[in-house]
Amino acid sequence: MKHLLRSLLVLLPVLAFAADKAKHVKADGAEKLLSSGNVTVVDVRTAEEFKEGHIKGAKNIDIMATDFEAQVGRLDKSKPTLVHCQAGTRSTRALKTFEKLGFTDLTHLDDGFAAWQAAGKPVEK
Repeated sequence: MKHLLRSLLVLLPVLAFAADKAKHVKADGAEKLLSSGNVTVVDVRTAEEFKEGHIKGAKNIDIMATDFEAQVGRLDKSKPTLVHCQAGTRSTRALKTFEKLGFTDLTHLDDGFAAWQAAGKPVEK
């Protein structure tokens, strides 16, 4: 039983990613995507977290906001969209909303803004 539980805990993040249709990238892949200049970056962290530092040009739409879906719905669905949070959990949940609203070119920054910072990528305040 203990081994089964341990296996499920290891597979849980994999299964969460398998359920969405987004591409998944690490910090270097996200930076490459951003260099194209034609991507909307959506940071789903709180406004307080966003103020402490964010990816340049990112739009802050807090996943906990009561109008989160409405705010996402106002974005250009035809544009490539990079979604992230601090560590990847909230943004993984947010992908479902983006997909429900018809976004088709979605990319998820795996391990989130923390990994972006750890990789020494530029941060705006």
